[in-house]
Amino acid sequence: MQQFRQVANLFAELGLAIGNPANVDEALAAITSAAVQTIERADAASITQGRHRHFQTVCATSDLPLRVDSIQYELVSGPCVDAALADKNFHSDDLRCDARWPEFGRRAAEETGVLSMLSYRLFFEDDDQVAALNIYATKPYAFDDSDETTGLVLATQASFAISGAAQDEKIEHLERALSSNRDIGVAMGIVMNRYLVSRDEAFNILRMVSQHSHRKLVEVALEVVDTGELVIPPLRPSRSA
Repeated sequence: MQQFRQVANLFAELGLAIGNPANVDEALAAITSAAVQTIERADAASITQGRHRHFQTVCATSDLPLRVDSIQYELVSGPCVDAALADKNFHSDDLRCDARWPEFGRRAAEETGVLSMLSYRLFFEDDDQVAALNIYATKPYAFDDSDETTGLVLATQASFAISGAAQDEKIEHLERALSSNRDIGVAMGIVMNRYLVSRDEAFNILRMVSQHSHRKLVEVALEVVDTGELVIPPLRPSRSA
């Protein structure tokens, strides 16, 4: 019972640390920052995202993860790559002697000084996308069981935070698109009534004005809605041969 209470308290604590990010970028920054702040011996954190075995670091607390991650992406091997691809979590106490990633471990230690890592798969509704939360330390055996549990809870929180922020962005974009479509539809109605043209002809006229004036179609539509007028550019007569 006490263990469950500790986990519940940890969820609440990390939830407060992450907060309610307004967008995906804020969510990524909040998660990686929380990892470094709550895991005492963590030197840095990052989040890896990828599709079709092509990976990129979308957020990092310093340049250290970027250097470590680049080695993993080059080799397509390492804790964060395997966490993303294998749907597992990985804990390495000393990369210099970790038989799971001999080449990556050697290069990571020699080129970056990172010796310990925690990597957690992040689960999203989009099955085509894989991601992992990565935590780094320059000392061997830096992370204990408590740190591993904290990282697991944080990864769980991270999945929800990123998914929620992404959903909010989609809704915002959809609302903007619907609003733009309504404005364009109203403008088309005004053009149809004023110039006695068909629906398709009204749309093509709006597109022509947009192209000629180097403005977005929705901007032209809003002008028509606001003024009731559409300034049609004069057509240049074709030159005879």
